[in-house]
Amino acid sequence: MHTVQQILDSKTKPFNTVTPDTRVIDALNLLNSVNLSYLVVMNDDIYKGIFSERDYSRNVILKGRTSATTTVAEVMTTDLPMVTTADTIEYCMNLINTFKTRYLLAYDKDGKFAGVITIHDLLRQVISNKEEVFDSALTHQLINQAERNSIY
Repeated sequence: MHTVQQILDSKTKPFNTVTPDTRVIDALNLLNSVNLSYLVVMNDDIYKGIFSERDYSRNVILKGRTSATTTVAEVMTTDLPMVTTADTIEYCMNLINTFKTRYLLAYDKDGKFAGVITIHDLLRQVISNKEEVFDSALTHQLINQAERNSIY
C-alpha cells in the first residue's frame, strides 16, 4: 500500500517557504515564480501555516487589506488536517474528502514537519496506480468534487 512518505520522496524538496513576517505582496511574487498555489510558512524549522491563493482572495482582497502592508501571519491558514508519513494514500483521500481541503500536513514519527500533501499529489497517484491503491468509489467521488470546484 502506498504511503505519504512515498509521495514526499517523489516530490522535489520544498523551496516554497516564507516566514510569518513576509509581506503578502512578496509572498504573491514567490507564488508566481514557483508556479504553485501555496507557500509553507515556517519560523526557523517550525511549521506555522500555509499561505495560499485562497487566503489572499478571502483574507486580503475581500477584507479590504493591502498586499504591501499585510503580513502572511495575518492571513495564513493554520488549521489543516495532519497525517503521518506512514499513513496510506487512501487514508489521505478520506481526510481530503471529509475536511473539504486541498492540503494535508505530513509529520514524521518524531513529530517533525515533513511536508505538504496536496489533492493534486493524490490525484496523480490515482492516475499512476489506478485501482491498485484506492477504493474506486472514493476516487470517483473526489474527482467529481474537484471538477465541481467543491474541494478547496
